[in-house]
Amino acid sequence: MKKTALPKSQKTYMAKPGELEPQWVLVDATDKVVGRLASEIAVRLMGKHRPTYTPHVDTGDYVVVINAEKVRFTGNKWEQKRYTWYTGYPRQRSETAAKRLERHPERILSEAVRRMLPKNKLGRRMLAKLKIYAGEVHPHQAQRPEPVDLGAKKTAAT
Repeated sequence: MKKTALPKSQKTYMAKPGELEPQWVLVDATDKVVGRLASEIAVRLMGKHRPTYTPHVDTGDYVVVINAEKVRFTGNKWEQKRYTWYTGYPRQRSETAAKRLERHPERILSEAVRRMLPKNKLGRRMLAKLKIYAGEVHPHQAQRPEPVDLGAKKTAAT
């Protein structure tokens, strides 16, 4: 009986800081559901869409979001969802999602993405690569961001 050789063990690839070149992607948030869009943006920022994902290294892309004022919520979240924050004085402020859309439309998506990223220094660095704008115009034309369709509802055919 012939003895078979065991396969050589493979090394797990670990990216090093600065080794991977980040891409720039452009996302149009018009009529996209906030939660679905935020989760896919968080995956892009962390770099989990790449086969070279390494948990302790920032391997993600830069994400530019335009038309943030045109996002939508499902159900009655515009009236029921509340954002609260502490002012530094003895009180806590609160506002509905509809009121926040009027005042700071980009913060709705920014908060949703921030809560999906790691809660450490690396997560804060990833969040700094997210650029959100309320209108169509953005100052990142020189980076030539590639348009990507994120946050689209998956159908049974896809």
